[in-house]
Amino acid sequence: MSDDPHIARTPEPPYWVVMFTSRRTDRDEDGYARMAEAMAALAPKQPGYLGIESVRDTEGLGITLSYWASEQAIHDWKRVAAHAEAQRLGHARWYRDFVTRVAKVERAYTKETSERAGL
Repeated sequence: MSDDPHIARTPEPPYWVVMFTSRRTDRDEDGYARMAEAMAALAPKQPGYLGIESVRDTEGLGITLSYWASEQAIHDWKRVAAHAEAQRLGHARWYRDFVTRVAKVERAYTKETSERAGL
């Protein structure tokens, strides 16, 4: 398992992933960074949360993967009041475009497990 703090340490599958790809607006003054930090602190407190990985390039394209133990945990997170408010503000202020995808992870490999398997 990776010791890189930017790579989520997930359990053996199956588990779920929410893939959020977004293109930011140029409106950084509206509290985006504070809200992103608040959501990053709140999500791990939710039942079923497993981890997160997130990157953003210099042109405003971002990809965030959040991992969850169940589809119900994702459903419940979506309805947390602070998260719902972050979504509302994201639609109104911070994102020019986005897509959210939800998938069940059936298999997962790491560098270590691939090397052990001779891949």
